Amino acid sequence: MEFGISTFLEANPRTSSTTHAERIRQSIDEIVLAEQAGLDVYAIGEHHRIEYASSAPAVILAAGAAKTSKIRLSSAVTVLSSADPVRVYQDFATVDAISNGRAEIMAGRGSFIESFPLFGYDLDHYHELFEQKLDLMLRIRDSEKVTWEGKHRPAIHDLGVYPRSEQNPLPVWIGTGGSPESAVRAGVLGLPVCFAIIGGMPERFASLVKMYKEAGIRAGHDPSKLQVSVHSHGFIGENDAEVADRYFPATVDIVNTISKERGFSAYNRQSFEASRSLRGAFYVGDPEYVAEKIVLLRKNLGLTRFLMHVDVSALPHSDVMRTIELFGTKVVPIVQKELARIEGSRS
Repeated sequence: MEFGISTFLEANPRTSSTTHAERIRQSIDEIVLAEQAGLDVYAIGEHHRIEYASSAPAVILAAGAAKTSKIRLSSAVTVLSSADPVRVYQDFATVDAISNGRAEIMAGRGSFIESFPLFGYDLDHYHELFEQKLDLMLRIRDSEKVTWEGKHRPAIHDLGVYPRSEQNPLPVWIGTGGSPESAVRAGVLGLPVCFAIIGGMPERFASLVKMYKEAGIRAGHDPSKLQVSVHSHGFIGENDAEVADRYFPATVDIVNTISKERGFSAYNRQSFEASRSLRGAFYVGDPEYVAEKIVLLRKNLGLTRFLMHVDVSALPHSDVMRTIELFGTKVVPIVQKELARIEGSRS
């Protein structure tokens, strides 16, 4: 099982004086620390809102690649529907070269829509854009010369796309918030899948994991290659109650801003505590409690990778760095030891 950090590089002007430029520079320090703490992955999600500084993940990951040697570097997600697959592949192939083969792409349709008008795409084509662009990107990944034709991008006729990635093939994950269609698509294509579980009970995603694996097996893919990842919010400190009291007020502004935009009910302490409970979707607490929740997640979903989203701009950056350190040096060893005990006893 792999463990990593995911972030949107939050620099919310309502809750923090940190500028976008400062937040981007901080992320390089996070990548270096994540590797030093023994984590496997650092992933940046593409966003085009004032609250986030992460509109160009590949550029930041390339800077982190030059300062590290082991940690894998991924998007989380690349909004492929509003991007050019040729450029996406070229960007991440370049990161792959700088990192000596540690780059990954996590492709998704995006839960936010700001990139569509920004780059001139019609939301009426939301689903079709992703399907066609994913098809093109996989063709580029799998073949040096590409011939392709679709509705929303000029055709390509026997053209080469360079540079080629160091890894062959360049890893491509499908990121989804829980769409059955996305889970099945990932299985049919034999691609690893990452579920963003940011509310409710994670165990409810077991049916989607089952759909994903059944679709992959029916399509003839090796079951051992059908990887499952989860991305969820987390915050770690030495004292469980103190961590909760620090994290709740730091999350209220951004969660309620998005909830208001989408017509959801207001976020409150009761909602937070439900998410922080053992069966909830927030991994907030001391190392032992967070480890217990991750072990339960592994039991329920059989995941092979866990990404903890640690980024809340209302928290001091030192708290984010401390969470990364504790996750790698305290939580992961507890999880690994417990999984070895549980799963070793079954073999």
